[in-house]
Amino acid sequence: MLNKFKVRKEKLKKQARIDISNFMKLAKESFKDDKAKSNRCVRKARRLAMKHNIRLNSSIKKRFCKHCYSYLVPSENLRIRTREGKLVYYCLDCKKYMRFPIKKII
Repeated sequence: MLNKFKVRKEKLKKQARIDISNFMKLAKESFKDDKAKSNRCVRKARRLAMKHNIRLNSSIKKRFCKHCYSYLVPSENLRIRTREGKLVYYCLDCKKYMRFPIKKII
């Protein structure tokens, strides 16, 4: 049986997940007009996830730079390469690399 605190905490986490997805949608929409606004949306989404201890899934993690937290769009501010079984993202804003493993399909 859940007490009131746990029920309230779960409701807040659920609302935070919705807010995170809304922030990422807003970042995608506002990238062409205002890059600073999209970067602020990414920072807010990250802060919200950290506050509520929510793990971001890999599709969201690949949409922003792990070093400067800027929203990434291929050929705008991101270069993607494959090397040694990994996806290598190169952020053109901060000039840093990120590596993600490529899942093998059997």
